[in-house]
Formats: sequence, structure tokens, C-alpha cells
Amino acid sequence: MVLDLVLIGVAIAVFPLSVTAFVLVLSARGGTWKGLAFIVAWLACFVAVLAAVLLTTGGEPPAPRSPPSTAASAVKLALGVGLLWYGGHRHRRGPRPRTSSGGGMMARLDRISVWTAAGLAPLLQPWGLVAAGAATVVGADLSHSSSYVALVAYCVIATSSLLAMEVYTMLAPDSARTRLGGLRTWLETHQERALVAVALVAGLFLVGRSIDQLTS
Repeated sequence: MVLDLVLIGVAIAVFPLSVTAFVLVLSARGGTWKGLAFIVAWLACFVAVLAAVLLTTGGEPPAPRSPPSTAASAVKLALGVGLLWYGGHRHRRGPRPRTSSGGGMMARLDRISVWTAAGLAPLLQPWGLVAAGAATVVGADLSHSSSYVALVAYCVIATSSLLAMEVYTMLAPDSARTRLGGLRTWLETHQERALVAVALVAGLFLVGRSIDQLTS
């Protein structure tokens, strides 16, 4: 479970669409507070999903090859196949032509409130990966402290890219503004390829792990 959560958390942390949106939020007027609200809502959503799963299982992992265990592995398999399809579809379609909508989006984000920034966080989470994490958490055994450590680490890893940008902006706003501008430019150019790579790698991992769990 630990390896699965770490790799899923990393995939969530580097998911290009979420990172791009957060860079835009930080670049807006009052971006530090908006970014903080975004992160709080992002983490709250993670905790809510984990709590729902753990309340359902009672903090006890299902027995191997039991219907709940098989169902969790089947869900991960379906999500992995879905990510592979999504990555392949985006790759075949190729990059879409760039438009001037970026400036309009920036203008809209510059006017949003702190509460709106918080509301954007759950909408911009990669829910396929979040669902894969939830299916993995089904195997958590809360009678062992290591499971608590794994769950906390999962939340921190999945939020690490946002936390790093937020802290950097708070400690060195001028430098962060320049660096985040460069990151935004890079993402605008390479976002499609990065999105395809994350989807394919995560999909292959989930398919492989779920098949191994279903057949072992």
C-alpha cells in the first residue's frame, strides 16, 4: 500500500493541469492568500475522501481475495485502463493550437475572491488519481501506526508541489514571481506532453499492480 500511495501522490503532485491553475492563482493579485485558501481546500478534500473510505472499512483491511479486496483491485484496474486511454487519446490528438485565452483567464483569476480560489481546488484535482488513491486506502490497517504515517505522507506528497510554490512565494515574493512566470511559460509549451506522460506512467503502474493483486 505504501508504494502505491507514494507513486499516486507523486502523480497528483505533478499533474500539469492542477499545477498550471495554481501558478495562475499565485500570480493573481493577493495570490498568496488565494493560494493558501486553495491548499486548505485541496487538503480538506483529500482528508474527506480518506475519511469516507476509512469509515466504510472501519480501518481494517479486507481479507485477501475477499469481495471488497477484489472490488478495490478491479477499480484500480479500471482507473489504470482509463488513464492509459486518456493518455493515448491526448497523444494521438496532438497539442491544440495556442490561443489568446490565457490573458482572459489571468484576468478572471485576478478578480476571484479567496473563497472562489478555495472552491476551485476540488474541481481541479485529478479525480482519476484521487480515486485510485482511495481504492488503495481500502487496504489501510489503522491498528498499526505505520498506516497513519503512510496516509499523512500521501496527503503531503500529493500537495507537495503546491506547498513548495506557496512557501517560496511567501519567503521570496520577487524571486518567486520570476520563477513562477518561467514555470508558467514552460507549462504552456510542454503541458500536453507532460499530461500524456503522467497519465501513461500512472496508468501502467495501476494496471500492473491491480493485475498482480487480482492474480496473486
